[in-house]
Amino acid sequence: MGFSGFDIALLVLVALVVLVLFKGIRTIPQGYNYTVERFGRYTKTLSPGLNLIVPLVDRIGAKMNMMEQVLDVPTQEIITRDNATVAVDGVAFYQVLNAAQAAYQVAGLQNAILNLTMTNIRTVMGSMDLDELLSNRDAINERLLRVVDEAAHPWGIKITRVEIKDINPPANLVESMGRQMMAERNKRAQILAAEGLKQSQILEAEGRKEAAFRDAEARERSAEAEARATQVVSEAISKGDVQALNYFVALKYTEALTRIGAATNSKLVLMPIEASSLIGTLGGIGEIAREVFKGEGTASPARQARPPVVRPSET
Repeated sequence: MGFSGFDIALLVLVALVVLVLFKGIRTIPQGYNYTVERFGRYTKTLSPGLNLIVPLVDRIGAKMNMMEQVLDVPTQEIITRDNATVAVDGVAFYQVLNAAQAAYQVAGLQNAILNLTMTNIRTVMGSMDLDELLSNRDAINERLLRVVDEAAHPWGIKITRVEIKDINPPANLVESMGRQMMAERNKRAQILAAEGLKQSQILEAEGRKEAAFRDAEARERSAEAEARATQVVSEAISKGDVQALNYFVALKYTEALTRIGAATNSKLVLMPIEASSLIGTLGGIGEIAREVFKGEGTASPARQARPPVVRPSET
């Protein structure tokens, strides 16, 4: 069976239509947006999924990755405000929000973001002292993010994070900082030791003050008691009670004998005192005791005070 010219033309036409339809179908993967150009001019943006374009008229322009991307910032040397040189590197995270702007507002998107980030790192960190630079990394990251994101906004992208990875001062500067830190710690240790010594001396002085006050108070109480005893004896003597005087003298005499007998170097004591006087004095003590305790009954002879036998020296 032969084909006529009409049949062949029809088959060619069908094949051409299928080819044209095949050329007009575009499948966009997830996470990407494609721009469409008609005769070199941007017309629309294709989202992920199945899309149709006009064959032979429209063509795919830029294929933009809409996922968040990471851009390494290479190491660069920065001179701080106090003329210290440090090596700094970092990392930037960005995401394309508008594929058309990212494709047609800037040439070389990643290179533009990289240079913008490096320039602002030098600007921000160069306006700070070295100590402030090393201790305020979070503030530096926040300031860099705000500045870079504002500058990149017309490009249809969002700078999500800018992080400083490493700040490396020169070796001699690190050594000097170590010596400075050690000197500062030694200074704080000496201050703490001096404060501790001061507090201990204050507490010791307060303790001596309190002890002296208590000793003076004890002496005052003892003096008051002695004065009261003397007053009582004086009043008794003024009333004609001679036994009170005998009691007072005997008490002092007995205390003196106690101190003499307690001495370690006292082995033999010779006392030029009349024995009868001592016995009479002790007899007065017994008389006073009987008068004091007469309401409680007569004391047994065994409990009566027996005067110590003292051998008077011969004068």
